[in-house]
Amino acid sequence: MSNGTPLLAVEELSVVFGGRGSDEVRAVDGVSFTLNEGKVTGLVGESGCGKSVTSLALMGLLPSRGVRIGGSAVMRLPEGETDLLRLPARRMRDLRGSQLAMIFQDPLSSLNPVVPIGVQVTEILRRHRRMGGSAAAKEAAVLLDRVGIPDPTRRLREYPHQLSGGMRQRALIAMAVACRPRVMIADEPTTALDVTIQAQILELLKELVTEEGTALLMITHDLGVVAGLCDDINVLYAGRAVESAPRGPLFAEPAHPYTIGLLGSVPRLDAPRGEPLTPIRGSVNDNIAWTDGCAFAPRCDRYAAECLEGPPPLVPAGDGHTHRCVDPAEEETE
Repeated sequence: MSNGTPLLAVEELSVVFGGRGSDEVRAVDGVSFTLNEGKVTGLVGESGCGKSVTSLALMGLLPSRGVRIGGSAVMRLPEGETDLLRLPARRMRDLRGSQLAMIFQDPLSSLNPVVPIGVQVTEILRRHRRMGGSAAAKEAAVLLDRVGIPDPTRRLREYPHQLSGGMRQRALIAMAVACRPRVMIADEPTTALDVTIQAQILELLKELVTEEGTALLMITHDLGVVAGLCDDINVLYAGRAVESAPRGPLFAEPAHPYTIGLLGSVPRLDAPRGEPLTPIRGSVNDNIAWTDGCAFAPRCDRYAAECLEGPPPLVPAGDGHTHRCVDPAEEETE
């Protein structure tokens, strides 16, 4: 049971890429959030905002050369609290799969194409749960059945290319939950799937989080996914969180212009027929350094000279709602 302490507390996470003779790139710049038992936390933003790099840093999967990682990621383990960013590689290998798991975006490239599904699932069970061959095979069939793969015993003998996209993603989820990890990271797990299969996968993730008490970090650019799954949401732009809030307040009263722009770019069923979408102008490359001001300023419709007077602080707006804007949207009144 939870004692009120987050399962994972990320504080001021930073990731800087750079090598000899090349400019440094600050992909993640002071991101903080917490993951709690039985809850789903979302990281939202366009491609290039630092979502996937954040997940790879937490999983210890970034290269050791040419990368600087700062901040802390303290995880509550049975033996006590541990900073994942300070662990040696061997200890991280022990945690990955057992206490910490990840579901990647593309199952076809994540699964080994020349190894049967059953071998890939049982490998985790043998490595982390010390199961023998026959026991691992039986447990693997149970896992595939649990994630909704029909005829699981036969599927264990098949190769990834013999499964549909939805089945491959379910197999990845089965591998992720095989050891009942305390923290699970899902990086765009439904991007390559059709809408019907997307809904099934999201419902499956929600059930697993509820039943196991797992803390799930959902990384996505799809606000529809966020609305249906996440409890708390962090909106990232240019490596920093520009707005964080529980799901209800974020959708009802977004404060940062970037969040408002993301919401305005999504089709709505209740919108008048023929009403055009309102896209965010420019691209993620149209930004400035956070040290000079708000990185979103070149694309912002609320831009003012004050936006370039240094980095905007993270401002509390009540009820767990924070934003990083000097001129936030006013709360709408009836």
